[in-house]
Amino acid sequence: MMAMTPTQIRNVALLGGPGAGKTSLADTFLWISGAVTRRGSVDQGNSVFDHEEEAKSRHHSVSLSIGHCTWNGHWINIVDTPGLLDFFGDAYAAVRVVEGAILVIDATVGVDAQVERSFRLIRRHNLPCIVFVNKVEDERASFEKVLTEIESNLQVRPIPLWIPNQPNKATAVINVLNGATDDGEQIKPGSPAAEELREKVIEAVAETNDELLEKYLSEGTLSDEEVTAGLKQVVLSSPQNLLVFSGSANRNIGVRALLDAVVNLFPSPLEITVPVQTDGREGNLKPEPDGSGVAFVFKLFADPYVGRVSVFRVFSGTVKSDSTVINVTTGRKERVGQLLVAQGKTYEPIGEAPTGAIALVGKLESTRIGHTLCSEGVNVQIPPIEFPQGYMELAVYPKAQGDEEKILSSIQRLAEEDGVFRWYRHPETGETIIVGMGDQHLDVIVEKMKRKFGAEVVTKLPKIPYKETIRKPGEGEGRYIKQTGGRGQYGVARIRIEPLERGAGFEFVNQITGGVIPSKFIPSVEKGVREAMQKGVLAGYPMVDFRVILYDGKYHEVDSSDFAFQMAGILALRNASEKCDPFLLEPIMKLEVFVPEEFVGDIIGDLNGKRGHVLGIEPEDGMRKITALVPLAEIQRYAADLRSITRGRGTYRVEFSHYEEVPSHLAAQIIAQAKAEQEKER
Repeated sequence: MMAMTPTQIRNVALLGGPGAGKTSLADTFLWISGAVTRRGSVDQGNSVFDHEEEAKSRHHSVSLSIGHCTWNGHWINIVDTPGLLDFFGDAYAAVRVVEGAILVIDATVGVDAQVERSFRLIRRHNLPCIVFVNKVEDERASFEKVLTEIESNLQVRPIPLWIPNQPNKATAVINVLNGATDDGEQIKPGSPAAEELREKVIEAVAETNDELLEKYLSEGTLSDEEVTAGLKQVVLSSPQNLLVFSGSANRNIGVRALLDAVVNLFPSPLEITVPVQTDGREGNLKPEPDGSGVAFVFKLFADPYVGRVSVFRVFSGTVKSDSTVINVTTGRKERVGQLLVAQGKTYEPIGEAPTGAIALVGKLESTRIGHTLCSEGVNVQIPPIEFPQGYMELAVYPKAQGDEEKILSSIQRLAEEDGVFRWYRHPETGETIIVGMGDQHLDVIVEKMKRKFGAEVVTKLPKIPYKETIRKPGEGEGRYIKQTGGRGQYGVARIRIEPLERGAGFEFVNQITGGVIPSKFIPSVEKGVREAMQKGVLAGYPMVDFRVILYDGKYHEVDSSDFAFQMAGILALRNASEKCDPFLLEPIMKLEVFVPEEFVGDIIGDLNGKRGHVLGIEPEDGMRKITALVPLAEIQRYAADLRSITRGRGTYRVEFSHYEEVPSHLAAQIIAQAKAEQEKER
């Protein structure tokens, strides 16, 4: 195995749309470099990178994966990321630990929503980027269409460097600077179009340097050496330009040229700095190969043999096997065992991980995604990863009785592995809720629960936490009088209830005078009222926003008890509530939808159909933000709806706003359904 030297390490992430061929490209990198003896295939289920069972069954990536190869004396770490929006969270981790990104675009599809989203993420982190237009061998390919869409959709100037030898069904790619094909054996004569593209590259190089620009303006050209050297500056410091390569991962067209570009155009780990906090002060960390170790954990996963595996990138110094580090995020020491490098699911031991290395280690106790590991005595912290937030929710129930603990344990473990996935116990419905980016994301979580941890669940849409309240005041009496052979039960409570403003909650007022109910039994009446509140009178939902006034009652010197007055409180509330015109409340959510201008009308129409109330429309980050109030019951599957309407180009976020009355015709249906379910449970 080649020794990793920081100046010779390159870390690159592959991003782009679903089906663009990122994983096929990564597998081809390994094959043509000799890292593997047989090229992996996504379709055949033997890809080095798509090694998880959930990825194999779906024929697409469901999580970040890592491999490595050597090329022209350089060690290249390849971080392959999923293309589907449901699994895009891992791309947020990938861009934090690489020095360059390859944006893969399908020549038959063009710049789709996920390409746009990926490019925005790359730019947000100021990553050097080159484009690889894949599948040029396809009869439906259109390289020109891709260039046009790069300019219009990504708002940058595409600079083609390697172009297909024909508009579609390409059999080779050609370097516009010298006319050579990617196998280096054929030379294609120049053409006016090719000469124009060559001038475009030279112009982009000239713009990176005042001296080069002056020479270009005076002489009209630059030397081959100046152009070759200047291409790196185009990638590093010309955000208005985007260098474009083309080829076919499956046919191994243009892939060698792309690997050359990774080595020659992307910076080494020593050429970058990383934002850090040192003793609470913000600054930048300059890598020092011989300095103290600083590493950042960006992925966790459970291995059946090793246990919890932490994947980290070394940003400075060296991390060694069988050493001790400080988890600066938690303040705890961690014992580092045998370090490993990954080739998909295969691991190889290494003695140490130098600056720039991506390595793995098992069984770190307190370390999680986004934590910083340092040599003892160092207090440098790298900011955590800001993952996108998922809003698709499902309730999970055990398939078999007694599996509750197993399910909870599996959910907690998977939440450690996935920076986007989260869960919570709903305080009102009592359901265990899992939250992700969409249906497919949560489907994979459920499959992993079964495969990795043997926890099988049934999933449902979460129950809507409806509430009940009253429209007008009223009075009621609760009488709990039982006379049996021995001591009886005696408690009478009379209450008055009044509606309060929305969101006021509940008040209990004691207006008992003259000792008609002894003070020691007042808390029992309140306890009974609060118990009855939780089950309501219409459909079994909790009651809110009202006041209970206890103003009269009766007691018995011998037979009265806490239990009797608790029951009297329950009966009194039920009796009074039925006279106060009770009605249902539903949760209303504040929904913010981000879409291109062309979809604004469709989104507003859809929200109107969902009983939504649009509050406003405003520009934000090149998109339109539509803010609306919408009932939760209408948007439980909004992730799928939005994707369908906008062809994947829309995103949203949602938070609770307030409760409102359910329209009467819908309330009748909800009440009838709730009563039917209550009957089933009896």
